[in-house]
Amino acid sequence: MSFDIDAYLTRIRLPARPTLDHLGLAAVQRAHRLAIPFENLDIRLGRGVRIDSESVFAKLVTAKRGGYCFEQNRLFWDALTAFGFTARPLLARVLLGATGTPGLTHMLLLVTIDGEDWIADAGFGGSYAPPMPLKAGAEATAPDGALFRLSEDERGWVLTRDGPSGATDGRGGSGPVDQYSFLLTDVAQADLDMSNHWTATAPGTRFVDMSIVSIALPTGYAALNDRKYGRHASGEDNMTQIDDPRVYRLRLSMMFGIDLSAEEVAALGLF
Repeated sequence: MSFDIDAYLTRIRLPARPTLDHLGLAAVQRAHRLAIPFENLDIRLGRGVRIDSESVFAKLVTAKRGGYCFEQNRLFWDALTAFGFTARPLLARVLLGATGTPGLTHMLLLVTIDGEDWIADAGFGGSYAPPMPLKAGAEATAPDGALFRLSEDERGWVLTRDGPSGATDGRGGSGPVDQYSFLLTDVAQADLDMSNHWTATAPGTRFVDMSIVSIALPTGYAALNDRKYGRHASGEDNMTQIDDPRVYRLRLSMMFGIDLSAEEVAALGLF
């Protein structure tokens, strides 16, 4: 497809094209996550998830909806490529809240800038991690104050977060917590399609069983897991339980920019 750069920049509220360096990469990722919510509501509504470029652009940009990692990072990848960055996808195992060895259910990007590799991720729903150079021991501090660190062990590359638990989707804990692990193996579109299909359809899994919405805030994070709403901003936490579908619908619209009809909210089966 021919990527509409102007429409994307308008959607993420970025006033100009980024510089083709790590600062430009960080600016695009940050704007993307502040503007486009992470969400799985179409899975819960029985619509499935398509991750081809045209479908993702139509949903996340034109229709102003959100999506989960395979959608978010497909759009981010297409945008970076259109800007002139060199990027390719990687698959990761989400360690956050996992028992045993989880499957390859997360997509992130490897971006090469002036011969140096960086990881970038506009689609991790657990928290917000800034782009980081692909170096063991590399560290980056997120706007919410969390410290992210990259290391290598028998699992491959591992991203670890140490920060306020309120600035997560609810799975964060105190002290360093592993977020996900990944290898640098080449990933084909068929690999992404298979991982996306399993993530969106496997019975008893997080995205099939829960309605999940989150978004990065300038100094924190907001998350809505089923009827549990949490918001962390400027060091303060706010946790509430939503018991009225009208309030849920309003929260979706005002905090996350997602406009569902009353019938669609009812179809989520939360009330």
